[in-house]
Amino acid sequence: MADFALDPAFVATSHKVADLPLCEVRLQDDSRYPWLVLIPRQPGLREIEELDTAHRLQLMEEIVLAGTAVRAVAAALGLAVDKLNVGALGNVTAQLHVHVVGRRKDDPAWPGPVWGHSPASVYSAQALAAPIAAARKALNA
Repeated sequence: MADFALDPAFVATSHKVADLPLCEVRLQDDSRYPWLVLIPRQPGLREIEELDTAHRLQLMEEIVLAGTAVRAVAAALGLAVDKLNVGALGNVTAQLHVHVVGRRKDDPAWPGPVWGHSPASVYSAQALAAPIAAARKALNA
């Protein structure tokens, strides 16, 4: 996956968890939501349709695996997951990425979208270890 460069916006708003066969997995820096972001490690991608068929199938498998990891992150945070939200928006950061967010009926944005709802509640340095470890274990990474 030579020449892949992560958009700096991801570095500023998330923490690296692991590399899967296709995607870099990052924990979104908002402790109110169990939230992972998958970023395919191929240069210049903006849309899912730009992936070849094999990589589109791989992306779907990694999204499903990330859903399991989001539930593990939620458990580590003592949160429930009533619904998984999956989205590839890219309106703010154009680089192809997929959000996998665990939602619950008592979260601050329910039932609306988490994007732009309110400022993030960033993880403290000591609070990061448990959700990252839970995600890595669920991802087998």
